[in-house]
Amino acid sequence: MTETSIQSEIDEIVEEFDFLGDWEERYRYLIDMGKALPDLPDSEKTDLNKVKGCVSQVWLLTEQEGDTLRFRADSDAHIVRGLAALLVRIYSGRTPDDILSVDAREVLKRIGLSEHLSPQRSNGLASMIGRIRHAAGA
Repeated sequence: MTETSIQSEIDEIVEEFDFLGDWEERYRYLIDMGKALPDLPDSEKTDLNKVKGCVSQVWLLTEQEGDTLRFRADSDAHIVRGLAALLVRIYSGRTPDDILSVDAREVLKRIGLSEHLSPQRSNGLASMIGRIRHAAGA
């Protein structure tokens, strides 16, 4: 996938969130995104796959397919699972260069969620993004 495809995906996400009214509707949409995320089997919910720095339990797996990376994630918290789903949507199936070219925190600002995240959720989000960026840089 190219830079334009990751950018068009982000623009699509921004449009979807712009269509929603207040931040509560955006939270509900984020939770729905999380509900649509496939569950990870218990066998993959290991310490190795756990994201450190999250108050909630979050697992993030990276798989390489050719020159792209695929991410799968799960969480025991609805909002965090939604944030994980959003990150998977933005970054999964992208090349390392595409991944490193985009900061998901900017996307969250554009969709109006960043100012509504608690400090703990913001820290957890930063940990997930860091893990994804680390995988892309490895």
